[in-house]
Amino acid sequence: MTVELTRPASHRVLGAETLLVLGLSLGQSAVYATVSIIAKLTAEGGLARSTAALNTSVSPRPWLDLTYQLLGIVFALLPVLLAVHLLGRDPGDAGRTIGLDARRPGQDLARGAGLAALIGLPGLALFWAAAQLGLNATLVPAALPELWWTVPVLVLAAVQNAVLEEVIVVGYLTTRLRQLGWRVAAVVATSALLRGSYHLYQGFGAFVGNVVMGVVFSLFYLRTRRVMPLVVAHTLLDIVAFVGYSLLPREWFDWL
Repeated sequence: MTVELTRPASHRVLGAETLLVLGLSLGQSAVYATVSIIAKLTAEGGLARSTAALNTSVSPRPWLDLTYQLLGIVFALLPVLLAVHLLGRDPGDAGRTIGLDARRPGQDLARGAGLAALIGLPGLALFWAAAQLGLNATLVPAALPELWWTVPVLVLAAVQNAVLEEVIVVGYLTTRLRQLGWRVAAVVATSALLRGSYHLYQGFGAFVGNVVMGVVFSLFYLRTRRVMPLVVAHTLLDIVAFVGYSLLPREWFDWL
């Protein structure tokens, strides 16, 4: 008797797999972010007087702090490797399936830069408006000490965020939800709302801005089937935010 080892996974298996991948990555982050904003809303002073700090120091000893930072970046990417590994069970190369490859570097860079400009400038205006209305926490994009490794670590953190979010929330999730028979509108809405939800710890302005970003990125991916331009765009946005905050005068960011 021949056992079929290559039969497609059932909807039940794919659904359980998707929930597990999200539970180990950004779905978990969304739950924590929801708890975080509830805590901020119910604290004395409310959301407007709370702070959301990213890229924080872990140890007062510089070399130990650097070690922790690098370990955090490496281990944060493990869900990406898991997602790509699971997509590898499908026919074809997993990286090419979602467009996570270097086949079109020039085109991906140009498209990514265009997306970054499209999202970044209106995003700043939305963030400023939300801050004025008290709908966001005070954001600190980078809280690392001024050391020789600060900027390289912030760049690596930007790349890590981009790869993690775009591969999981767009490439992987879109692929699996379409395989489960979801309509395009439901796929786009789910991806965008997930993206917004794990940014809730920053406030409601950040939630809305990231939902809009999620809609744009999901529609772009559905049209091109390439996640690399999204990784480029997200990396550029985070580098500007993290490194800019770290190097420029702090009074320039009082509006955050």
